[in-house]
Amino acid sequence: MTLTADDTGVYARHSERLGRYVEVGTASGQVVSVSFPETAPGDAADDGAVLSRVFEYLDGEADEFQDIAVALTVPTDHRTVLEATRNVPYGRSVGARRVARMAAGIDPDDDEDVRTVQSALRENPVPVFVPDHRVETSGATPGPVADRLREMEGI
Repeated sequence: MTLTADDTGVYARHSERLGRYVEVGTASGQVVSVSFPETAPGDAADDGAVLSRVFEYLDGEADEFQDIAVALTVPTDHRTVLEATRNVPYGRSVGARRVARMAAGIDPDDDEDVRTVQSALRENPVPVFVPDHRVETSGATPGPVADRLREMEGI
């Protein structure tokens, strides 16, 4: 699925599976934010193509979202970690040190670099598209949501 520059907006819909809303922000054809608010955002539409794709995933369709562009406006070392995390396959779980091994320039044997991995995952602006729930450390995805996503993927 290719987004175009016209694909800009905020989209949200309630997920029965997650027990809260899924909110996706797009700008210039890229996903820029994902959150899981408990109440409906007042300015969000409920019919965006990217949001529909997320709901197909939530309904059980395996999807790694590799074809969807994400805008990662984060420090370079965090970007490296988040880009590596995008490569963790659906239905698999890895530890923070494994993500460090996957990320160029990050040393899995350096405790400070592992803390950088953990920090990047906690500050992940686009959970689901960068699947921090597949990493065995706290990420930006709220705990109950991460648990449901892992359960859904059989992790």
